Amino acid sequence: MTAKDSIVALSSGRLPAGIAVIRISGPQTRFVVETIAGPIKDRVTMLRRIKAADASVIDHGLVLFFPGPGSFTGEDVAEFQVHGSRAVAAKMLETITGFEGVRHAEPGEFTRRAFLNGRLDLVETEALADLVNAETEAQRRFAVRNAEGAQSELYSTWRRRLIHARAMIEAEIDFADEEDVPGSVSEAVWSDVARMIDEIGDHIRGFKTAEIIRDGFEVVILGAPNAGKSSLFNALARREAAIVTDEPGTTRDLLEVMLDLNGMMVRVVDTAGLRDTAGKVEAIGIERARARAREANLVLLLEDIANPMAVGAAPADVPLLKIGTKVDLGAAPLHAYDLVISSTTGTGLSDLLDEIGRRAASAIGDTGDVLPSRLRHVELLAEAQDFLSAAVMGLSQELRAEELRLAADRLGRIVGAVDVEDLLDVIFSQFCIGK
Repeated sequence: MTAKDSIVALSSGRLPAGIAVIRISGPQTRFVVETIAGPIKDRVTMLRRIKAADASVIDHGLVLFFPGPGSFTGEDVAEFQVHGSRAVAAKMLETITGFEGVRHAEPGEFTRRAFLNGRLDLVETEALADLVNAETEAQRRFAVRNAEGAQSELYSTWRRRLIHARAMIEAEIDFADEEDVPGSVSEAVWSDVARMIDEIGDHIRGFKTAEIIRDGFEVVILGAPNAGKSSLFNALARREAAIVTDEPGTTRDLLEVMLDLNGMMVRVVDTAGLRDTAGKVEAIGIERARARAREANLVLLLEDIANPMAVGAAPADVPLLKIGTKVDLGAAPLHAYDLVISSTTGTGLSDLLDEIGRRAASAIGDTGDVLPSRLRHVELLAEAQDFLSAAVMGLSQELRAEELRLAADRLGRIVGAVDVEDLLDVIFSQFCIGK
């Protein structure tokens, strides 16, 4: 793809900053750079006096030019590294967009051009978005692995196997009488397809792990009113995120805080106190608490050691830790709890964080595994799996070959090899302007 216009944007962080990086891509790039900064050499960082249209000096900065197609976007690309004041960046953008055929970039437009020019496939562009947004070490490792093509290679390998299988089946159908066509390839083909069904199924099941890496290991705090839920929540957040009073029903809505435990994102959710005699508004909060707990990765069931209160059945099939609270206020049969804590003195909090971190790490497992990183991947993989199952069970070789084609088509859509135009606006809108 050759774009008619060039695009420019501030690609570095929020201003003011030490350095501002202005990126330009497109056919006018070399002309713009040499007009405002003088002659340049390909792929050589050069210190230049950068001038505005009236020949006044905007700034002294570094200029780096990458000729296409060997650039990020596949077009001519240049970067200006100038002092990171708002005034300098604004004047740079004003000067560059003053050239004919140069305009401000839209969100994700640099990456979109990289995709359209074959520099990245669709899965790699999504991984790049994850890398830009990564907040924890686990998210960074996951995004880098996919951005380097591990996920794309898996889907492309499956697709190549299906294309080969379909070719063998169709060869058997069309050239059964030819001597150079094996008498029967069906057994080998359908055995491989059956293995692929299992491989795709195992891969789909990894999406839960990918969700935990991207969205966080969710820990929901449950307990009776005044069991110390909000105090624990504030202690973990290290700030007054929730209101703490002796009045039952203070917390009525769900509150969340994000923690980074050993490079893993953990989402802690504070909830309304569980009790039977609640008003209408409080009852809504209690139902939300129970619903959120049913979807959690871990539930912390808090109980005031000095004043234990029943709160009903804990959510089934969700890992649970029973936590005794306010241990600083009195003794109790501590063996009844998995852990005991005091949010006031800090007793037991480090042990609790260690246990949450251990469980989060166990849920994530080996972050080197190739996992589906988007729900759209899972949906297309499930469709491919259904087509493969239909092919294995089919009676007509012609129809079975068609099921293989449909399955390969779904795998191709994941990486952007076929029919994804309607997805592009949605995917690239997730990027920031300069990416």
